[in-house]
Amino acid sequence: MLSPDLIDQLTQRLEQLLPAGSNRLAGELRQNIRTLLQESMSRLDLVSREEFETQSLVLARTREKLEAMEAQIQALEQLLTETSGTPE
Repeated sequence: MLSPDLIDQLTQRLEQLLPAGSNRLAGELRQNIRTLLQESMSRLDLVSREEFETQSLVLARTREKLEAMEAQIQALEQLLTETSGTPE
């Protein structure tokens, strides 16, 4: 979920782009802009920084396990080759 601070910052930046004579509409316009931004952002498929970091850690652990398994398979294959390649 996006932080309310980010929505507020975006709203303020959009307000700065408005012409100077629009002060009487500022309150209503601010609310409309804020609502529009919240709705638009909620439709995006975004994850929080915390979720991203958690998934990054899970991926790193999975990668470590995969590398360990690959090394183990390689060692077993080498052992199999050595034992099956001995002369009779």
